[in-house]
Amino acid sequence: MYQFTEDCLIGIEEIDNEHRTLFQMINEAFELLSDRSNAPTVLKSLLPRLKEYAATHFAHEETYMEKINDPELPRQKKEHAAFTEKVTSYDLASVTEENAFSAAEEILTFLVRWLYGHILGSDIMIGKMAAQEADTFAFTEKYMVGIELIDNEHRRLFEIIADVDKLIHEELLHDKYDEIMRLLGELKDYTEFHFEDEESLMERIHYPKLDIQRRAHSAFIERLVGINLSELDDMDDNQQEYLLELMAFLQNWLINHILKADKLIGEYQRKLEG
Repeated sequence: MYQFTEDCLIGIEEIDNEHRTLFQMINEAFELLSDRSNAPTVLKSLLPRLKEYAATHFAHEETYMEKINDPELPRQKKEHAAFTEKVTSYDLASVTEENAFSAAEEILTFLVRWLYGHILGSDIMIGKMAAQEADTFAFTEKYMVGIELIDNEHRRLFEIIADVDKLIHEELLHDKYDEIMRLLGELKDYTEFHFEDEESLMERIHYPKLDIQRRAHSAFIERLVGINLSELDDMDDNQQEYLLELMAFLQNWLINHILKADKLIGEYQRKLEG
């Protein structure tokens, strides 16, 4: 069963309740699939209902984001549209008794993986794009987890993001987008390196929320991989705004993850040592 755990809570009651319902519907489908003979029923009844509910949820989510002028709304709309296109692409008419189970399992596995990734990589930041502080890229004491390895690597992530932000503001520098792409590649590589280190440490201390952390890490890496600066060519005067919003999102996600999740690793280790 796929649990709707506290790490999936974004703090907006309507959206959290709808996410919880989506998890319940997916779990109902998997439960029905425990008897393979139910596969045609899952495909022809439950899946269309799940698709309809997801569409309603997306509409509610987008309306909320419009109301609060969330800068991530265009990106959310793209992700919602991509999800809808993917689900619609499944040809249920070609399902037979022989392939119904494998088809249902494939679709449901995609749904749950997408849902976890979307919540932890995108929805978790709805309404959290706070006004920037005077030196928002400074790695201060409030971000310290209390584990030297993790704190040093978090500090380096802040430095890379700060380097990208500084470059974005360099108005007179030619061909700066090539350098921005290089730095974003460095950010992705170092983030993957850091997450591997962090997960290895959690394994060593038998941290009980390791699976939750892995899901969040995977969602963030997918966001980094999905950055497509080739879109800048079509943006003309909006390039600067797009990049600033992108870096604000990455920085805010990292801060939110450190304060909400990584701090708990330090607390857990201190209890072990105490």
